[in-house]
Amino acid sequence: MNSEEFRRHAHAFVDWMADYMDTVEDYPVRARVQPGEVAAQLPVSPPQEGEPMAAIFEDFEKIVMPGITHWQHPNFFAYFPANSSPPSVLAEMLTAALGAQCMLWQTSPAATEMETRMLDWLRQMIGLPEGFAGVIQDSASSAILCALLTAREKATGWRANQEGLGALPRLTVYTSEETHSSTEKDVKVAGLGRDNLRSIPTDDNFSLRPDALAAAIEQDIAGGFKPACVVASVGTTGVGSVDPLRAIGEICARHDIWLHVDAAWAGSALILPEHRWMIDGIEHADSFVFNPHKWLFTNFDCSAHFVRDPDALVRTLSILPDYLKSREGDQVIDYRDWSVPLGRRFRALKLWFVIRSYGVEGLKQRLAAHIDWTRELAEQVAAAEDFEVTSPVSLALFSFRYRPAGVDDPAELDRLNETLLHKLNDGGAIYLTQNRVNGAYVIRFSVGQTATERRHVQAAWDLIQRTARTLPIGA
Repeated sequence: MNSEEFRRHAHAFVDWMADYMDTVEDYPVRARVQPGEVAAQLPVSPPQEGEPMAAIFEDFEKIVMPGITHWQHPNFFAYFPANSSPPSVLAEMLTAALGAQCMLWQTSPAATEMETRMLDWLRQMIGLPEGFAGVIQDSASSAILCALLTAREKATGWRANQEGLGALPRLTVYTSEETHSSTEKDVKVAGLGRDNLRSIPTDDNFSLRPDALAAAIEQDIAGGFKPACVVASVGTTGVGSVDPLRAIGEICARHDIWLHVDAAWAGSALILPEHRWMIDGIEHADSFVFNPHKWLFTNFDCSAHFVRDPDALVRTLSILPDYLKSREGDQVIDYRDWSVPLGRRFRALKLWFVIRSYGVEGLKQRLAAHIDWTRELAEQVAAAEDFEVTSPVSLALFSFRYRPAGVDDPAELDRLNETLLHKLNDGGAIYLTQNRVNGAYVIRFSVGQTATERRHVQAAWDLIQRTARTLPIGA
């Protein structure tokens, strides 16, 4: 493809992208294909000769688009958002054109120095104290893994990387029973073993109980274990609960345990000063992560990982073969040493575009609106005679269930709500996800998509009520 062909197709693609952003609301939110339907339309062998771009793009529209769940749809209320925005998309186009691999300062000085500055912008925006240095990871899961690996090294006197874990004390990790599953996965990846992960009970607000944490740590110490890390949550996936960082941090300080704070979703709301109570006690944390790609209108992937002691992270992850040495040495940051992968994308560019395009005040207004609309909806659900709110509103998240009069059997209520969820999602107009709260099947409602407006939230509630009241009881 020569430059003129590229230019012609690129212009056509940009027109398509702009049209998609304008009309995404016309698509069913969730893909309606059946398993194997997309693969059945793809040849089992690659083409031997090149094909024209027009034919490739025609197949993109015919094969790919029906199999896409539209995360940028304003009626996407499932999971947490994976936000996009026009300035972020434009930055991603430039990133793709540059094709830079930003593992070293030398391989792209602008990428390294912009990443350093953008992470400090974010630190200031969310109210983290000075003393935290930042790096962009691909996900909060990777940040948790980095935290566990660093905690592992610190707890073993920097011996585990060299000697392995076999001859060392068994290390233990602690987290809430509400925490994201990535902590369990990362415990396994780090070689610490699932049996050494302690799931700490929560209180009536679904927050980790410091007394139970302290008791578990004392019990492990008495049993010959070495407590290495606590992973605290600010905004859990299921119900958005917030762990008490100050009390947890004081326990960690007493026992010299690494404290990592996972604020993957809720961390974005810290740009609103009235929500900074969530990180009271953050001075005790060794590391902290939140995802601008969840709720700051920045395309996936972009996870902001902050550490208080960068040297500990680098000491844990650094390997320096001759071919990665550079003459700049300690004059610069080489972010390859701050994450598990060697290769790194130029992710800071899209942050720069988004923050400059919206401004901090513009971002605040959008998040505040999402929070207000969610609270309004939760009040309406609570006021409905045949619905109930099943977890407190946390920022822009809450859960509820349909509970018609006369239906008290837990199994029947679970069946009704599962049927309701599937009927709503299969209809294509909105997309929601399920959870269990105190053992009951409930429906999560998460507001945060870039294009969502109050009218979308209200229309979703109208649809939920209409659909629920058509369900047969006891069928």
